[in-house]
Amino acid sequence: MSHALHDVATGTLFGVALNYQGLLQQHEAAFHEAPYKQPPVKPVLFIKTPNTRNHHEGNVLYPAGVERLQPGPALGVVIGKDASRVSAEDALAYVAGYTIVNEISLPETSYYRPAVKAKCRDGFCPVGPELVPAAQVANPDALGLRLWVNGELRQHNTTANCVRTVAQLIAELSEFMTLHAGDILITGTPEGRVDVQPGDRVEVEIDGLGKLTNHIVAE
Repeated sequence: MSHALHDVATGTLFGVALNYQGLLQQHEAAFHEAPYKQPPVKPVLFIKTPNTRNHHEGNVLYPAGVERLQPGPALGVVIGKDASRVSAEDALAYVAGYTIVNEISLPETSYYRPAVKAKCRDGFCPVGPELVPAAQVANPDALGLRLWVNGELRQHNTTANCVRTVAQLIAELSEFMTLHAGDILITGTPEGRVDVQPGDRVEVEIDGLGKLTNHIVAE
């Protein structure tokens, strides 16, 4: 049985950049040039601020004056109890359940320093439609995810292609900060982001978790 998301997932929204193999490979050449010198060895984190929270069937404003807006299908991991320095072996015991996240962003030029102005606009993080308890998800690292725009399939990938598993992410993050009950870990968006326009209906679908629908509207 699924649960009302807003009763449980009330904490911080933590995003992870470059957590899909295809995305990392796309940028590999640049990572060997200045200023990076090498690919990231730890998860590249960013935070979606509280003003970005949005919901199933919610409107997403297309900001005036921007050229492109891109949805980002992602698996959301809702933390069920405080996690500090947990091992990867124990990490999934700290998960309350899973949900769908649409990590909406303006296109970026740097993955090492995700821009606040690109990621933290009002309503840029729809979450939902519900929380599916962890016990009902056999393997969070083998879930197909799809992005539909106006009923047309525009992206298709699987969490099996993530660089780090859900358990590895929880272990690596909890090594240096406590994850609190109610926090949501956004496990990354795959390569191949698409542009959407005002008037578009955007749906993110993940195996076993349903479909998160939002509507793009002009500001």
